[in-house]
Amino acid sequence: MSYAENKPLQIAIDGPAGAGKSSVAKVLARRLGCIYLDTGAMYRAVTWLALQKQVAFDDMDGIKDLLQTIELEFKDVDGMQHLYCNGTDVTEAIRTPEISANVSAVSMIPQVREAMTAQQQKIAAGSDVLMDGRDIGTTVLPNARYKFFLTASLEERARRRALELEQKGIAVDMEQLIADIALRDKKDSEREVSPLKQAEDAVLIDTSSLTFDEVVENLFMRIKK
Repeated sequence: MSYAENKPLQIAIDGPAGAGKSSVAKVLARRLGCIYLDTGAMYRAVTWLALQKQVAFDDMDGIKDLLQTIELEFKDVDGMQHLYCNGTDVTEAIRTPEISANVSAVSMIPQVREAMTAQQQKIAAGSDVLMDGRDIGTTVLPNARYKFFLTASLEERARRRALELEQKGIAVDMEQLIADIALRDKKDSEREVSPLKQAEDAVLIDTSSLTFDEVVENLFMRIKK
């Protein structure tokens, strides 16, 4: 679908870990008929590959070589979006606690952000797209027509992440999970390159006491208006 002035529609959803961005974005994109791009998954894939290749996160030459060889592709598999890294389906592999604990360190590397941002902007230039992440409205798509910043209390975000992990058979230490998410918030907000923050023109939505369907409907109606 095309919108005003025949320009591709751009929707940015930002927020901290566990705020429900990805789940909401997937459903919302389907309802709007646009491409959904999980930018966080891209950074997780880089983290996964670095760990697989045993490239230290402070090895800039190694990271640069990694970025020159990495190929990321989103594919629809039985109605679900899967991410492939150099031909390997990493959809589940990038959601482990090990990746979550290290992805912020990788996201801080300027060369990584530059490479991923370039890929994301290229996709958005030719298609109606909905992206979620931490710097979409401020850095990746600063001129997006619609911007939202989703948040929730630390405890609620930890509860949601715990449920997600348990459904995948991953044991959860709740106290450790809360500490991990709090640390990630700190790292994401304080990094020098494209820190997590709400864009000045983004709509803030606290999802702590809202159901999933209520959040989706809230964003959908704001866009349809």
